Amino acid sequence: MEIEHIAMYVDDLEGAKAFFVKYFEAEPNTLYHNPNTGFRSYFLTFGSGARLEIMNRPGLAADTENFRKGLIHIAFRLGSAERVDALTERLRADGYKVLSGPRTTGDGYYESCIAGIEGCQIELTI
Repeated sequence: MEIEHIAMYVDDLEGAKAFFVKYFEAEPNTLYHNPNTGFRSYFLTFGSGARLEIMNRPGLAADTENFRKGLIHIAFRLGSAERVDALTERLRADGYKVLSGPRTTGDGYYESCIAGIEGCQIELTI
């Protein structure tokens, strides 16, 4: 069994797409739009692993039970401490807040955590 995709609602669909393309080399599909509901989405494909679906719809609110924004975090395996360090510094230089690290955690992971697009927490790991 494997995770096929993870989905998150965002306010700025095009901005979220650009963020994941720029920093994580995502390949987006063609925009899906349902004119009856106003729902729009992209599926983002990465080098391997699950896809990420980013979505938007009219009336989206952070506290809506079924259509709430965000999730706790997304973790990307970068393959080396040097790549974690470099991307952490690139994101910091571009104005994104580094929440922790880079560091080795108590359970032995080398990681950093960034507040990415719309505050979504992103872990960068080896």
